[in-house]
Amino acid sequence: MSRDFGLYVILTQPRAGHIAVAEACVRLGVRMMQLREKHLADRELLRLARELRTVTRGTDTALFINDRPDIAALCDADGLHLGQDDMSLGEARRIVGDDMRIGLSTHSLEQASAALAQQPDYIGFGPLWSTPTKANPDPIVGTGLLSQVLAIADVPVVAIGGIFPERIPEVLAAGARNLALVRHFMDTDDPAPRIAEVMAMLAGQRSKT
Repeated sequence: MSRDFGLYVILTQPRAGHIAVAEACVRLGVRMMQLREKHLADRELLRLARELRTVTRGTDTALFINDRPDIAALCDADGLHLGQDDMSLGEARRIVGDDMRIGLSTHSLEQASAALAQQPDYIGFGPLWSTPTKANPDPIVGTGLLSQVLAIADVPVVAIGGIFPERIPEVLAAGARNLALVRHFMDTDDPAPRIAEVMAMLAGQRSKT
């Protein structure tokens, strides 16, 4: 996995529809996309995951499934994302095998250190700012702690939580090169221009380094 894959799009009840957002991600060259729909019944979640995999298969856009190693395995996803309350990375490996990429959510310096010891393919760190996309949000960590995590991480770190375009310069200034936006892309009928805007901002940052 590239250390700087840039934008990570998380699909959570998108107004434009899951397939439309996925198609935009593929068309615009988004490298990482995650299906995070905790409210769906298993059958519906698997159906949706397989439809998204049809969109992303053979493209540069990797599909990750949130929380569910069984769904990830059944839809032949590229990766699995686990939270702090999910099964361990080692337990998930027994279901998805050794080849599937796995990322871990972290919400403190201590959690990040513990996650890194498990040797995930990447870790998420946040929320940087307040966000309503989770029913029970974790405490805000801010960009200061993000910089500390980036300093100790030997895998990609994805900054997440309350990020909108106007805050991206601050996130990049903290040292982040990978970030996830949820509401900005989900709360629109036409996500493509917003995705393209953020992709351009990240490309501009890479050209400076």
